Amino acid sequence: MKSGSRWMLHTVVIVSALWAGVVAAASEKITVMNPRGIMPPIKQVPMADRPDTLDGKTIYIVDTKFANTKPFVNALRDNLAAAYPKTNWVGVDKVGGYMQDDPALWKQIKEKGHGAIVLLGH
Repeated sequence: MKSGSRWMLHTVVIVSALWAGVVAAASEKITVMNPRGIMPPIKQVPMADRPDTLDGKTIYIVDTKFANTKPFVNALRDNLAAAYPKTNWVGVDKVGGYMQDDPALWKQIKEKGHGAIVLLGH
């Protein structure tokens, strides 16, 4: 009988302590911050005009070097060259990874090319 009374006493003490903690926590106020911060406004950039034809144009195929995509990039360039033989297809590798900027490449494309296909991966 004594062990049953002790068990009951321990249970009452534990439940009382937990309840007191819940009541104390409920009366406290906390400040919650938004982890996303303030998002900048979205700038809309219009799509470039489509050329009437690809004949005589230079189109860059930009490989961002996503893992294992080099065979696909080469096959794409070869297939486009076969389908559009009057178009100059230039395959180039972008410096850095997908998320890194390559201003020199974008400048080259703007100066020498008429368009670009930028491959992002699979």
